[in-house]
Amino acid sequence: MYREMAARTWHPQSNTRPPPSGTQALPPPPMVSLETVIAHSQYQKSQRISIFLSMQDEIETDEIIKDIFRRGKTCFIPRYRFQSNHMDMVRLASPEEIASLPKTSWNIPQPGEDEAREDALSTGGLDLIFMPGLGFDKQGHRLGRGRGYYDTFLRRCEQLQQARPYTVALAFKEQICDQVPVDEHDMKVDEVLYEDTP
Repeated sequence: MYREMAARTWHPQSNTRPPPSGTQALPPPPMVSLETVIAHSQYQKSQRISIFLSMQDEIETDEIIKDIFRRGKTCFIPRYRFQSNHMDMVRLASPEEIASLPKTSWNIPQPGEDEAREDALSTGGLDLIFMPGLGFDKQGHRLGRGRGYYDTFLRRCEQLQQARPYTVALAFKEQICDQVPVDEHDMKVDEVLYEDTP
């Protein structure tokens, strides 16, 4: 499903926002409105939620993470194994903990591989997964960064959970296009939400 929240579509020749030129200060990162996420029926009924920690070219997720904790839901974040396409969703103790997590070569905070953490698929699964990406189309196809972390993880969910988690991609409006390249291993997302028009 594709939820339209802005009038313009993304053109295939551009899949991210252009970087600022010169030494200008970076503008505040755009985000899907917190109100839109809070009002979403899947978010309201989900108790176990995984969400990515944003890279610089991705929708900011800090406020969503804070709201997950405010509502007493359980929050899980990705822990990537960079030598493979394996990813676990592990429990985050609090929003404040993010600042103390070590950073990967991609500059993403995540718990260390040897650190003991509650694993979502070992302790009851997930209800909802918020996903990043480089591009999305109206058929639910997602263009990732080429490693297949989320596609592989969703297949594990299908094997280990009774029901597949609902998946919501968070995007810039420029990332929405008519069609993105996919192959047989790519998994569709259930819905794409993108930033409101200013």
